[in-house]
Amino acid sequence: MAPPAARARYIANKADNQVLTKKPPKRLGLNGKSDKEAGNKKDKDAKKRKQPGSNIQEKPNPNPIMPSVNTAFKSFVSVRLCSAIWAYIADCDETFNYWEPLHYIINGHGLQTWEYSPQFGLRSYTYLLLQGVPGYFYQKIFNPNPILIFYMVRCMLGFACAVMERYMYKSICREFGIHIGRLWLIFQLFSVGMFVSSTALLPSSFSMYFGCAALAAWWQTHYELAIFLTAISALLGWPFAALIGVPLVLELVIRRREWKTFVQWTLISGAVVALPMIAIDTSYFGKLTFAPFNIVWYNVFTSHGPNIFGTEPLSYYIVNGFLNFNIIWLLALQLPIMLVMDYLIVPAKSKSTLNFPHYISLAPLYLWLLVFFVQPHKEERFLFPVYPLISLCGAITVDVYQRIFFRLKSLMFKIKSGVHYLDQSMFIAILVMVTSTLLGLSRVFSLYRNYHAPMDLMLELHQFKATPQYNPDIIYNVCIGKDWHRYPGSFFFPAQNFRLRFLKSEFRGMLPAYYVNGANATKLVHPYFNDLNQENEHMYFDYDRCDFLVDFDDGKYTALEPNYSKRSKDWAVMKSLPFLIPDKSHKVFRAFYVPFLTDNHIQYGNFNLLKRKPKRNGR
Repeated sequence: MAPPAARARYIANKADNQVLTKKPPKRLGLNGKSDKEAGNKKDKDAKKRKQPGSNIQEKPNPNPIMPSVNTAFKSFVSVRLCSAIWAYIADCDETFNYWEPLHYIINGHGLQTWEYSPQFGLRSYTYLLLQGVPGYFYQKIFNPNPILIFYMVRCMLGFACAVMERYMYKSICREFGIHIGRLWLIFQLFSVGMFVSSTALLPSSFSMYFGCAALAAWWQTHYELAIFLTAISALLGWPFAALIGVPLVLELVIRRREWKTFVQWTLISGAVVALPMIAIDTSYFGKLTFAPFNIVWYNVFTSHGPNIFGTEPLSYYIVNGFLNFNIIWLLALQLPIMLVMDYLIVPAKSKSTLNFPHYISLAPLYLWLLVFFVQPHKEERFLFPVYPLISLCGAITVDVYQRIFFRLKSLMFKIKSGVHYLDQSMFIAILVMVTSTLLGLSRVFSLYRNYHAPMDLMLELHQFKATPQYNPDIIYNVCIGKDWHRYPGSFFFPAQNFRLRFLKSEFRGMLPAYYVNGANATKLVHPYFNDLNQENEHMYFDYDRCDFLVDFDDGKYTALEPNYSKRSKDWAVMKSLPFLIPDKSHKVFRAFYVPFLTDNHIQYGNFNLLKRKPKRNGR
């Protein structure tokens, strides 16, 4: 059953979308009649009802089909757990800036990036502790295989995302109507973007959880909760996510003039969130540190900023948005124009939202796109915080198309009075849902098929641990060269005596280094870190000391990036898995899996796990 408030919204909005007269003299009210005519008719009908023997009957309230909040929550949990198990790590920043420091917190060793150097302090240990504390106790109590901790944390992230989506679904049904809520539910469940972002250990995903929950609270006019959730999103997560809360603040202080509420809850939120965060990070870095300020300063006010890590054209986000949301992304981009057309073409007065006009409630998405589209440095994760809003705006656009279609049809054909616009236009919504679902499933399958090999390959080391050759008292060095950015993390090692080592390759940027041993490892400033993305020889390892080597054979070789698997005197192939070669594959068929066609248009190389052969004078 639908929630009473949501059902009331549906019933209240039903009359806004009835058949419209072909030439309305003015903006129309119920059933295509002017407000005055509708009022007079209502009074006459009421009088007739009071008369004995009257045949006029009130129509029963509609009972719209709507998945309940609990049903939606179960669906969200199911798909997010699928993401936790099957999604691959798409961003090396997730591995080295979050999974590796988390591994250090839980297991006592892990790779450190320059952002965690006290000299810079761009990343917060407080954020890691929120994910790390459950994993820490799990490790101390049960001492499980490290990979189980990895998937436990991922499942926790997926469940947190499902909780946010449940709250947002309930709010959308109340604020925008049941039909839009249903569309949003389907779009979210089969969104590739949500499949990737929902279980990613990234501050931008964390900001998506709390930032979108803040919007859901705002749409229900729970301003205090919305401010508090926005503070968590921006301070504990990603400081730039505060941009989502700008329309909320403007609406509160300008439209409603509630300065007191804003100031009071901003101070409360700052005290509750920021002060403990400063205390925790200061204890880790060994000096007063406020990571959100540091990252904003580096990205906005330094002379080089993030552009040294690469720049992309505007088309990067256009293409990336389509890959993650397919036609829903295109629909979301055109929503502002469609809302204007809806106002001009559909003459009925429509209160399509409960509390706020669309230009206020949906402003966070378009403000976000406006700001990030113009930034030279672009990354997929920068759009994570507004992913649920893309699904919402796509759903609203579909609804507008249905309303316009119904209006045009009513002008060309005589339609019985009292027919709801959904009764005549539902095929549009079904067509969009089926198309986006098929494209989403095709993309998810393609991602798993083409890029999951590094995570599967590392699990082969668990087989080695079960052999008599394994010695728990020595350190095993697992080396990687040009494919360093595809390394999934130390949680994939079978035991604590495995270490990742970097071989020199054509890459000339800054690589991470292991935290040094000792209780004050997080407080030490190292000379090999810099904020200019300049390489340092300290990070490179001696090739002859490698016990295992991970290498992708893509058919391109240089002196620093040879075909290691062909060095049969040094290495034996333990495991080889197919991995996509992008520049040798068709752009469409590598992006979406099409049965019977994809395999003819893409090419795979071998992602190899190599084991050093025993030497005559040693192991």
